[in-house]
Amino acid sequence: MRWLKIAMVALGTGVLLAPAMSAAQDGAVKIGVLDDMSGPYSENTGPGDLLAVRMAVADFGGTVLGKPIEVVSADMQNKVDVGVGIARRWYEQDQVDLIIGIPHSAIALAVVRLAEEKNRLVMPTAAATAELTGKACSAHSVHWVYDTYGQSKTIANAIVKQGGDSWFLITVDYAFGIALEQNATEFVKAGGGRVLGSARHPLNTADFSSYLLQAQVSKAKVVVMANGGTDLTNAIKQAKEFGLDKGGQRLAALLIQYPEVHALGLKTAQGLLMASSFYWDMSPEARAFTDRFAAAKGMPPTMIQAGTYGATLHYLKAVKAAGTDEAKAVMAKMKEMPINDFMTRNGRIRVDGRVIRDMYLMQAKTPEESKGEWDLAKIVATIPGDQAFRPLNEGGCPLVTK
Repeated sequence: MRWLKIAMVALGTGVLLAPAMSAAQDGAVKIGVLDDMSGPYSENTGPGDLLAVRMAVADFGGTVLGKPIEVVSADMQNKVDVGVGIARRWYEQDQVDLIIGIPHSAIALAVVRLAEEKNRLVMPTAAATAELTGKACSAHSVHWVYDTYGQSKTIANAIVKQGGDSWFLITVDYAFGIALEQNATEFVKAGGGRVLGSARHPLNTADFSSYLLQAQVSKAKVVVMANGGTDLTNAIKQAKEFGLDKGGQRLAALLIQYPEVHALGLKTAQGLLMASSFYWDMSPEARAFTDRFAAAKGMPPTMIQAGTYGATLHYLKAVKAAGTDEAKAVMAKMKEMPINDFMTRNGRIRVDGRVIRDMYLMQAKTPEESKGEWDLAKIVATIPGDQAFRPLNEGGCPLVTK
């Protein structure tokens, strides 16, 4: 009850108040949640990310270094100019110390550059492109939850081993989808398979018929969706309507989370492989967090939302340990401190900003296996973090040579 009262205050106001004395650079430590609040990625990120940040702030106690922890949020509308404009205003005018979320890779890449310019921090917990820890890495950014390399490697290796050695990809046409496609192609070829072709679609597409026709004509054994959110559910539903699976083509997705599985229904989604760094029922600690989150949200947290909670808490611990909210000092502490929470055991932040933690190969259950509305998947394999993510010397991050 005590936690619930604190959380309700946080949810109602977005600001937790405290006495005024601090080593912070201004009157508060301020976190900005820049997210998709109403678009194709909002179920996996958006309002759930904001809730996760507010829960972390409440659990931390609402203050740090004697100053209030403030939370602000905005809908980036999946438009680069809008997202970057908000980030610039937050850094330059509103004294935001950390921006978190950003489920749009092109926006995330731009905000990383902006954070470096303004000596602030960014943790793109919702963005996927592995370039965030590659050539576009920054000493002001941490890539916390997942990336296109880890997702592609986990799924591609599993499918190729099961005989799915010819692929056709349906790809959302911006940085996220393109990175997924490139990473997956590398792993399919490395496993002895072939990519027979791909078709790229705009974000938030309603009609996938022309792309699915190309996939059907290709005769690829596996038709793989390199997209997410409502694009993913629309593509798979329409692929079923086209009868691709009845024609002998396997459907797969490089980034599917259980809101999409829930939207598809297990009759449609059963057997789909998933790569995830979190599942809500993976441990008693994860279940306890889920119960609290679901009481406010009405559904379990996604891996992104769970990761956003953990990233926020780690940041606040680092601010406290550093004795300041100055970006470079806080980043040094974040990289120094191990990560241990309900989602991550003995995790760490590499010099390139990549969080190293275990990944899980999961599979959507059959309707008969499921014991409840959100009992949607099972863990079939654990991939150690050092194997799941790109080796440090292969990403091209300029920080690695320093």
